[in-house]
Amino acid sequence: MNELSGAEAFVRLLQLHGVRHIFGLCGDTSLPLYDALHRLDHGMSHILCRDERSAAYMADAYARVSGKVGVCEGPSGGGATYILPGVVEANESSIPVLAITTDIAVSSRGRYTLTELDQTSLFRPLTKWNAVIDRASDIPRTLRTAFSQMTSGRPGAAHIGLPFDVQKQAVDEAEIHADASLGHFPSRRTAPDPDAVEAAAQALRTARNPIFVCGSGIVIASGEADLLAVAERLGIPVATTISGQGAIAENHPLSVGVVGSNGGTPETRALIDMADLVVFVGCRAGSVTTERWQHPVPGSATIIHIDVDPAVIGANYPTEIALVGDAKLALAALGEALGPRPSDADGRRLGTQAIAQAKARKFDAFRKLAASMEAPIRPERVVADLQAALPPDAIVVCDPGTPCPYVSAYYSFDRPGRHFISNRAHGALGYAMAASVGAHYGRPGAKVVAVIGDGSFGFTAGELETICRLRVPITMVVISNAVYGWIKAGQKSGFQERYFSVDFSRTDHAAVASAFGVKSWRVEDPAALQDVLKRAAETDGPTLVDVICQPLHEARAPVSEWVA
Repeated sequence: MNELSGAEAFVRLLQLHGVRHIFGLCGDTSLPLYDALHRLDHGMSHILCRDERSAAYMADAYARVSGKVGVCEGPSGGGATYILPGVVEANESSIPVLAITTDIAVSSRGRYTLTELDQTSLFRPLTKWNAVIDRASDIPRTLRTAFSQMTSGRPGAAHIGLPFDVQKQAVDEAEIHADASLGHFPSRRTAPDPDAVEAAAQALRTARNPIFVCGSGIVIASGEADLLAVAERLGIPVATTISGQGAIAENHPLSVGVVGSNGGTPETRALIDMADLVVFVGCRAGSVTTERWQHPVPGSATIIHIDVDPAVIGANYPTEIALVGDAKLALAALGEALGPRPSDADGRRLGTQAIAQAKARKFDAFRKLAASMEAPIRPERVVADLQAALPPDAIVVCDPGTPCPYVSAYYSFDRPGRHFISNRAHGALGYAMAASVGAHYGRPGAKVVAVIGDGSFGFTAGELETICRLRVPITMVVISNAVYGWIKAGQKSGFQERYFSVDFSRTDHAAVASAFGVKSWRVEDPAALQDVLKRAAETDGPTLVDVICQPLHEARAPVSEWVA
């Protein structure tokens, strides 16, 4: 019997599942694993990070743009606790990320060993699937199960704990095999009930003003072409959530844009309220998308819900027709079930003319603010100048504070597919800089830009060393307004401007980045911004533009609770 060590077996199984990049941070309990990665010829690259949170965010964005499982790793104790934010973000966003945390030896448990904690209990509520391996002979089965769980059904994150002594034990080489198709997602797709498909087709044929509201499930399933075929056949408008951007090219006549309380506008909300039939596709109809379940008004429209997760359907709206299955397969089946285009499709209130008028009102207001020569620079100007500076296939990664609502509302992503990423599940600060690194490795031919809040910059500045060491050619745009802007805007709108503990001193982010080795600019003059952004985007290697920007509580952000 030929044998491998547990660490060697683990590396081989990652290789057989098609893993090519591992994002992580070293530690004592990881020594056998790192030694196996060093000695074996496996074709995988290890990206050494400065924080386990960053490693998980990198793996998350890598998976989103590549369609492959993202892999991150860290040591026991603090490494296991630090990696959690990225794992839960990926899991709740239906992104398959495998988090590997090494652990103290099984024989050392219960002896007050340094870094000991109950990893199984720690990760259980935050992952789709979770295991700590107690015997090396269980490594092959555990890895195969993890990849199957992550990529089938509703995709999600998995965690594997790998104790120090298990990494040294023997594994029978005959057990080292894998289904390589499970390294991509979604795998093992399921199709909806044909009767439900026919019922949905009939409802769409007879509705006067139907509308699609598409979440990330469309992009995850690569169902963009299937959605477009159905939408164009019946002339149905397509709105998206923030995570669903890319379900349709946003310059298409049927594209409404983003709806909801974060990035939606009164113009897009009005189109939702006009609908007599709403089709949620790959979308949980959560609080942001529906503005706390007010748009659509419950009972005002018939609801069709398409989702791979049956638990999502009916959770927030009474649902007339449920299609449980992969979004791509469901839309393809729906397209086959539909008859010819109705003769009155162009006469609907929710037709291309209504969409064009709504967009015109929305962007007329935006362009007036984007042309402003005010200083500090308006966020609208940053979005407009960034759009002018970037190629159409760029990937834009945004932090959840100031960057997200402005970019999601006003930056037009005119190609279908994943070109915009923001951590919408939990909205933790410190995401965009790290995630942009993962996006680069997942799609190295695309220009990747991180739009970073200055609050987030403070969480993740250490990764500037990673970016410079690896010469990652991303461009970082820092929105510098010296405030936790989302909270201060909430204090203004909901607490009578009782501002408390939200302001901090301004950092010279360009100087900080330059000290790490990043080519950097600081911009205070609106007239200079577009040229600097263009130069930064076209420069080889990492770049950063520090933009002195208007704070959110003084701006007109597309966030409904502040507008109200």
